Amino acid sequence: MVGLEPRRSDMTGRFERTVVDATGAAPPAGHYSHGVIASGRLLFVAGQVALDENGQLVGGDDAAAQAHQVLANLKRVIESAGGTMADVARTTLYLTRIEDRGQVSKVREAFFPSPPPANTLLVVAGLAQPEFLVEIDAIVPLRER
Repeated sequence: MVGLEPRRSDMTGRFERTVVDATGAAPPAGHYSHGVIASGRLLFVAGQVALDENGQLVGGDDAAAQAHQVLANLKRVIESAGGTMADVARTTLYLTRIEDRGQVSKVREAFFPSPPPANTLLVVAGLAQPEFLVEIDAIVPLRER
């Protein structure tokens, strides 16, 4: 696994966190990690947006193209932690335009095998940058090594 860095979650040492830095994904643009494995094998993936590995926006005003890049980034984080898209238990999908729901759902279906993970869809006024139309985060239980 590339880019795993163990860290204690707090000063009490109650559980350990391992930070996942995804190969092939843009570095985090703010104070967050791409993903965190908590208590050994539970991965919390930060909201992924449509940036390529160079930090360039992919898809412009096309929500489906952005969703494809978002899910490719999500997949990279999960695979960097040793998981697969089939392991994803829950996602949260953030859209800035409800009319993009159908086309984004089709892209999402291509990335997740059946049965799909639990999902919450939120329509929001905006994301971290005005050009972002789609963001997805995830919780992934990982198999024991």
